[in-house]
Amino acid sequence: MNIKLLVLDVDGVLTDNTFLLHGQSSEWKAFCAADGFGLRKLQDEGVAVAFLSGRSSPVVERRGIELGVALVVQGQSDKRTQFPAVCEQLGASPKTAAYMGDDLVDLPALRMAGFSAAPADARPEVVRAVDFVSSAPGGHGAVRDVCEELLRRMGRWDDIVQGYLD
Repeated sequence: MNIKLLVLDVDGVLTDNTFLLHGQSSEWKAFCAADGFGLRKLQDEGVAVAFLSGRSSPVVERRGIELGVALVVQGQSDKRTQFPAVCEQLGASPKTAAYMGDDLVDLPALRMAGFSAAPADARPEVVRAVDFVSSAPGGHGAVRDVCEELLRRMGRWDDIVQGYLD
């Protein structure tokens, strides 16, 4: 498998679609630590990671920085044009990129991607359209599952696990 880039929707994929608003300026989102571990392992194997979100939030930017994400694009709900633009900016084509999304707005990118994935709780139309469906819901390990699946298909997962057993 020749995947150079993993592009992730945020709400419903990296999070459980919940965001808490406090007063005029604060927003909270919960992220899964297991997802972060999976993204780090994927990056260690040379696969770049990008976030592509329809909403804008400083919390998403912060999480991207914490994880060493190559590009965080927010406030862009037109995934049909933004997904190929993200790929081009990071030196990949849509066919050498994986995309994980959960809702109808993600369908154009999912159809363009060389590998497509969805969390367990994605919309039924999305589940039917993808190559891989995680057994976990968004924000609760779905991204970890897709990272492991990509690493398995690249033939790298067993070596990663063995590195913790040696």
